Amino acid sequence: MAVRIRRVDYFYLNVKDQPGEAYKLLALLAERGINLLAFTAVPMGEQRTQLTIFPEDPQHLATEARNTGLALDGPHPALLVQGDDELGALADVHRRLYEANVNVYAASGVADGKRGFGYLIYVRPDDFERAAQALDV
Repeated sequence: MAVRIRRVDYFYLNVKDQPGEAYKLLALLAERGINLLAFTAVPMGEQRTQLTIFPEDPQHLATEARNTGLALDGPHPALLVQGDDELGALADVHRRLYEANVNVYAASGVADGKRGFGYLIYVRPDDFERAAQALDV
């Protein structure tokens, strides 16, 4: 099974839960030449949403955020798994983390419909280096 695992940085901000907030952020990032590896939006209570961005170039994002006054929290480390969409593709990844006694506290993934997938893994900061070592990244 062909699987690629790499370290990635993510940044987030909380916005009012209303139409257009994700669009405004994504349009600004595109205008500033920020290419994304991933993007998530998660509700944070009744009136707030957390928008999380995984830039291809974290330094470029940080510079553009400063230039535009965009208040981002980050960078924070995560792991990006990409590979062939095969039955049980993620089982080995989770086995290795389990054997290293690393708890995955959040994850999100999707198959692309063309036999590939992407999967984001969040571990606690104190566990990150152990997780990276267990996954050979």
